[in-house]
Amino acid sequence: MTARPDMYRFHNGEKAPLQFAVSEYEARIAGLRKIMIDKGVSAAVFTSMHNISYYSGFTYCAFGRPYGLVVTATEAVTISAGIDAGQPWRRSFCDNITYTDWQRDNFWRAIKSVSGDRGVVGYESDHLTLLQKGKLEGFLNPSKLVDLYEPTMVQRMGKSDAELEMIRAGAAVADVGGFAIRDAVKEGAREIDVAMAGRDAMELEIAKRFPDAEYRDSWVWFQSGINTDGAHNPVTARRLQRGDILSLNTFPMISGYYTALERTMFVGDVDAESLKIWEANVAAHEYGISLLKPGASCAEITHKINAFFAERDLLQYRTFGYGHSFGVLSHYYGREAGLELREDIDTVLEPGMVISMEPMLTLAEGQPGAGGYREHDILIIHEEDNENITKYPYGPAFNVVG
Repeated sequence: MTARPDMYRFHNGEKAPLQFAVSEYEARIAGLRKIMIDKGVSAAVFTSMHNISYYSGFTYCAFGRPYGLVVTATEAVTISAGIDAGQPWRRSFCDNITYTDWQRDNFWRAIKSVSGDRGVVGYESDHLTLLQKGKLEGFLNPSKLVDLYEPTMVQRMGKSDAELEMIRAGAAVADVGGFAIRDAVKEGAREIDVAMAGRDAMELEIAKRFPDAEYRDSWVWFQSGINTDGAHNPVTARRLQRGDILSLNTFPMISGYYTALERTMFVGDVDAESLKIWEANVAAHEYGISLLKPGASCAEITHKINAFFAERDLLQYRTFGYGHSFGVLSHYYGREAGLELREDIDTVLEPGMVISMEPMLTLAEGQPGAGGYREHDILIIHEEDNENITKYPYGPAFNVVG
């Protein structure tokens, strides 16, 4: 270390138990290498949290530093910063190189030590910045660049049996958070207090179910009143009032795998106009679930739900698509954009895909029934139908509380 190296291997301790067996990662890498052969790629250089986590098991914390995974025909190596010491080695199924910050761009020198130069390099256009793309070209001097964003996304969209088991567990943890939130709702409670009750319940449940996991980034968005108008509005200290519309949103994160539960609720009672909108959104939710079958396209499903809302003069209150894929994704990093229920997505549902159904209507303040209405279930597509893995009840019969 006195020579101040550009990089080194700090294989400190033994490999930790990962979220999946080594054979699962080996199968993923084998699938990636088939893609690389098809595209003529000699080295895949990944920089995104989602692909590094998916192919290696290591979920990084960037804090302004670059991280990577390099896959060639014979090697798979994660590239991590010295600040993380041996943790990336322990949490990667494969090899790991630590780069130092004694001089700028040692990250790319470490990448080059595995990828070589003048090869055909695969990269991710949805993640690599213009700055880092320039450095990739400068250090690796590729003979050709090939965008692997879409084929790797397609690979991630089809879940293995092990992934489906993980996602089912995540949905069950989200339900635990939902029930804890329901118990915490009462007049005068602050949004933040209710949110913390749900988050704490989920983290304890994750620790019970996955004693060898890393615990990070599970969260709750719990909104009330006007704060329900957006799906991703942050938690505040607003106090709940009788008759408030509420939005319950629990998001457990288990070793990079994110799941969700979202429900409309009311404090104490619900007025007639709000009930009318709520019941219409619930009906759209149930109708949408019935459409999630193999062979149906995302666009086709979207148009049918649009027509359902239009018949009830409610389509103008829709705010976004009706669902998206689940797996290695989060609001912190990537999503499988090719599997979203929107008019411009033609992907056809196939067995092994996982997708949500989450219609949302938002009526502005001052209108009868004002607020944001949202229900959200996670479904696994099977050979002939779907499996709903969300168990927390939706609708007025269970969710007028406090």
